[in-house]
Amino acid sequence: MALSREQMAQRVARELQDGFYVNLGIGIPTLVANYVPDGIDVMLQSENGLLGMGAFPTEETIDADMINAGKQTVTARVGASIFSSAESFAMIRGGHVDLTVLGAFEVDVEGNIASWMIPGKLVKGMGGAMDLVAGADNIIVTMTHASKDGESKLLSRCSLPLTGAGCIKKVLTDLAYLEIENGAFILRETAPGVSIEEIVAKTAGKLIVPDDVVEMTF
Repeated sequence: MALSREQMAQRVARELQDGFYVNLGIGIPTLVANYVPDGIDVMLQSENGLLGMGAFPTEETIDADMINAGKQTVTARVGASIFSSAESFAMIRGGHVDLTVLGAFEVDVEGNIASWMIPGKLVKGMGGAMDLVAGADNIIVTMTHASKDGESKLLSRCSLPLTGAGCIKKVLTDLAYLEIENGAFILRETAPGVSIEEIVAKTAGKLIVPDDVVEMTF
C-alpha cells in the first residue's frame, strides 16, 4: 500500500540528526515538522526569514501573520529567530543548511530535479528551490512515484525545465526510498505491502535492486 503524506513525512524525519539546520519545502516536506524524533534538537528554516519553525498550528495556536515560504501558517519554537529573506538566502547560499527536503515533479538517474514549471499549467514557480539545490549537499526529494495517469516520475532524463542538475542523491516516494548513484536509482526500502515488481514497473529510469532491500516500518 502506498505511503500517506504523513507516513512520507515520518520517514523523512528519520533522516534528521541532532543539531541540524533543516529547510523544508512546500507540500509534503512541511509535515516533517510534526515528526521530529524525540531526543534530538533541530532548527527548521524557511527561506522567507524564519529559523526555528515549530509544528503545524492548531486552531488554538494559529497566527495568520506567521507563515512559511509557501504562505502556510506555521508556529515558532522557543529560540526561533525572524530575519530578512536576504539573510535567509545568505544562509542557504553559504552552505549553512544541513538538510533540505523538497518536492518535485520529476527526478532522473543523473540526479537532476525538475520542480518549478509545467508548461501550460499554473504552478507556484521557482521560489527558493534553485538556491537550495545549489547551496545544499544533503537533499531529500519527496514525491509520488508516478503521476495520476500512471506515468513514472523517476526518469532516465527529466523532460521538464530543470531546477538543478546533478544535485539529488536521495528520493522518497509513496512507494519506496531510493538513492541515486552512478546513473541509476538504487532501491533501498519499499513501502509496507508494496512489491518490488510494482516499483520496477513504475520506474522509467535505470533501477538497481540490491539483495538487501528492506520494508519500511512505522
